Amino acid sequence: MLVLFETAAGYAIFKVLDEQKLQQVDSLWKEFETPEKANKMVKLKHFEKFQDTTEALAAATAMVEGKIGKSLKKVLKKVVAKEAHEQLAITDAKLGGVIKEKLNLNCVHSPAVAELMRGIRTQIEGLITGLPPREISAMSLGLAHSLSRYKLKFSPDKVDTMIVQAISLLDDLDKELNNYIMRCREWYGWHFPELGKIITDNLAYCKSVRKIGDRTNVATTDLSDLLPEEVEAEVKLAAEISMGTEVSEEDILNVMHLCDQVIEISEYRTQLYDYLKNRMMAIAPNLTVMVGELVGARLISHAGSLLNLAKHPASTVQILGAEKALFRALKTRRDTPKYGLIYHASLVGQTSAKIKGKISRSLAAKTALAIRYDALAEDTNAEMGLENRAKLEARVRQLEERGIRRISGTGKALAKADKYQHKSDVRVYDPSGDSTLPTTSKKRKFEEEEQQEEEPQQQPKPKKVKKEKAAAAEAEAEAEAESEEPKKKKKKKKHEAAAEVVEEPTVTEEGAVSPSEEQTAEKKKKKKKKKVKETEGE
Repeated sequence: MLVLFETAAGYAIFKVLDEQKLQQVDSLWKEFETPEKANKMVKLKHFEKFQDTTEALAAATAMVEGKIGKSLKKVLKKVVAKEAHEQLAITDAKLGGVIKEKLNLNCVHSPAVAELMRGIRTQIEGLITGLPPREISAMSLGLAHSLSRYKLKFSPDKVDTMIVQAISLLDDLDKELNNYIMRCREWYGWHFPELGKIITDNLAYCKSVRKIGDRTNVATTDLSDLLPEEVEAEVKLAAEISMGTEVSEEDILNVMHLCDQVIEISEYRTQLYDYLKNRMMAIAPNLTVMVGELVGARLISHAGSLLNLAKHPASTVQILGAEKALFRALKTRRDTPKYGLIYHASLVGQTSAKIKGKISRSLAAKTALAIRYDALAEDTNAEMGLENRAKLEARVRQLEERGIRRISGTGKALAKADKYQHKSDVRVYDPSGDSTLPTTSKKRKFEEEEQQEEEPQQQPKPKKVKKEKAAAAEAEAEAEAESEEPKKKKKKKKHEAAAEVVEEPTVTEEGAVSPSEEQTAEKKKKKKKKKVKETEGE
């Protein structure tokens, strides 16, 4: 078995003399306690020294990225290819896969190989002859510095580290400003409590306190450059009737120093915000157009760098910043959050609560594209961001208008609002049944009845039979009630009853008269005639 060992001075190829001892991983370290034991275990076969630091840096960079450098490829072809049947022990499994793919060499990586590498590293000075320890340490130090310098190399226009620091400082300044202003209001409130309610703006409050000092100076102090006329007049009026306590000049002096600090921090915060805005437009213009400079900077800060953020999928960008809520929802088996830091973007904030989830998902998808374009593209322009933002705004309008469109059909036509007409189910009272006086003569009624009997009977619809029966029953009840009343009255009213005329049989909506109704009506007529004849005979 051959062993590939990398050092700061060059590549070393060792030959394992006793492969059976590799099976005893736990006791393998005993074979490297002394240089003599180590030489019995492994033997140096070939050493390829680097010419200069540049070559060493190139080889180290290639190995870090899992690639085969030119010098390594040369060594493997020269030495290992001759003994292709031998296995090659390597430290990095990823590098072993690349070597096997390109050079068709059998590579091995196991715990025993890792222990073997650790033993070679401890006795490297005795195994590699011709390299003094001082020279090896100097080469290691030089390579470490070169590699660190190479990793820190950056383009001045792509400094996302500055954005991370700037947004973190901006958040810290906001917290400190809030603490300072709250302390200032509480401190000066003992002396002039009414001023805090009149002036709501924090910066204007601190500037006013800085200019006024003691509240007795309000009448002689001109605050027109800081406050409107109405507010200034209100302040002067409140100072005359203030309920605050008297304080010494030293107390006022300390409050004024605190106000100076608040004013300076506020001015620096404004300057820092302008710097962050310019830096975001230079580094990530498309991201800035999509979500704004503050949200974009927070996303970069949360991911660590713009390149790390570009590796995240859109679903991760959507809930970035809501990790606690996500894992709590997964643990309790509830709904997962719909948005994280992206919630503070203007596109999400201006939409209604019902469609915030949809818009945040769409915005996250377009933002992920914008981040990758900013991180990996060569040109830096905001054309793609502007185009995607226009699409998202159109999508927002479409979702907002969907509520007033038809639910079924194509969904493109707007719903037609018909004129409202109130339809009541309450039946209106029919006064035609109140009067029993005949509207037509008896002779005409009899003629009409005879004509109706001669005409062919029209059968009513089966659905309306029940209605006709109910109407007939009502007519019978009314007729009986009317026939009982004249019996109880005196004989004078009996003569008046003779003038009553039998009501017409009920007619259906279609104008057809049922035969049963005709028979009942004829019987009633005969009874009435008999009663009239009896009264006349008496």
